[in-house]
Amino acid sequence: MEMNSDDSMSLSSESGWSSSDDSDIEELLQDDDVEMMSLLVDVQEIEDRAKLLDHRRGSVMGREYINRNRGLGHEQLMRDYFAKEHPTYPPRLFRRRYRMRRSLFVKIVNDCEAASDYFKRRRSASGQWGFSAYQKISAAMRVLAYGVPADYTDEYLRIGVQTTTDSVRRFAKLVIRLYGDLYLRAPNEEDTKRLMEMNEKRGWPGMLGSLDCMHWTWKNCPKSWHGMYCGKNKDATIVLEAVSSEDTWIWHAFFGLPGTLNDINVLNRSPLFARLVSGDAPTCNYKVMNHEYSMGYYLTDGIYPEWATLVKSIKEKNGVPLTKKQAHFTRAQEAARKDIERAFGILQARFAIVRGPARFWDKKTLQDIMTCVILHNMIIEDERGLNLPCFYDNVGTRVQPERNPNRVEAFLEAHRAIENANTHCQLRDDLVEHHWQLDGRRQGS
Repeated sequence: MEMNSDDSMSLSSESGWSSSDDSDIEELLQDDDVEMMSLLVDVQEIEDRAKLLDHRRGSVMGREYINRNRGLGHEQLMRDYFAKEHPTYPPRLFRRRYRMRRSLFVKIVNDCEAASDYFKRRRSASGQWGFSAYQKISAAMRVLAYGVPADYTDEYLRIGVQTTTDSVRRFAKLVIRLYGDLYLRAPNEEDTKRLMEMNEKRGWPGMLGSLDCMHWTWKNCPKSWHGMYCGKNKDATIVLEAVSSEDTWIWHAFFGLPGTLNDINVLNRSPLFARLVSGDAPTCNYKVMNHEYSMGYYLTDGIYPEWATLVKSIKEKNGVPLTKKQAHFTRAQEAARKDIERAFGILQARFAIVRGPARFWDKKTLQDIMTCVILHNMIIEDERGLNLPCFYDNVGTRVQPERNPNRVEAFLEAHRAIENANTHCQLRDDLVEHHWQLDGRRQGS
């Protein structure tokens, strides 16, 4: 329907709008666009801050307040597990539910309480005691050990969802800060000698450990990243690359790459050989079948490349069967490479959050949750036995190489030495003959 000028005049007069107002708006719009945009940005910032303050308010109309009786949760927890005399649950059940002995857990709680104000028990403005470090860290350990949702700990520990989630995040970061340098370090001079001696007794001179990758399912992966993190399965996964020794101690952990990458892609992005390239790695000299080598190696499966620092099993090619020596070497290599598989199995058994689907949304929190590797090594050290020497109680000193004026050429030369396929084949053939001389003749006769 068309509207004539008389109708428009009557409409403007009824609404109280005049032509002078139109001119004012046009002048305002044409005055300065930058000033208008800054005004809109300021308004948006004020609205965002108002939403944030509304989210953080403790008391909101219509929200139900739950009196959880935090003190009762603390007293019950102390009686059940931490009483000096006759706790309700014996040490066997404590280790089963906390995945470690009580002495180690108490040490971790004391260290966290001393290093962070968040885990210190304080009174609120009303004079009531807040959550204790035992409550917060127990809630975090339940989430890590059982992989349960955050509200699962509410009924027993009297802790809400948000506090449990914050405790998991803060506990993971604090464990990395307090114990990461000691329990998740690369082998130093003493460690390298110990590992080489340990593996030489098993028939593997020069071996530093076993290398492999594990995929961790990410349940709450954002949809926009789903295609990048989905590998051969439909679920999104994140990759953990690790190196383990015979005692399942994890010496190297590289976590965070998407599940679409295979082991070779992860290795190309991994800092595993960074110290070896830069010259910071400890010396590793050994001899196999009268051939001298200067770089340690890791046992891997068949997907890895033929590098001088990797030793793989031998597979049949073009239907040609393996010789007795090669078959014996392959059996020995696959048996020794189970070290990393056992380490992954124990890690997932102790901390179900690594085995089950990850419920956190941000990748940074998932990387911090890999603090389970640090706790895993701490438990291994603690359970060696009181009458046994502590194998990993020294951080050691970092190797300080001399400054090379031809650093670029040395860097490239180190890369070429690591990726040398001829050295890989020669080392493998020497190890085949070495294992055959050890006990292959007896089994083949």
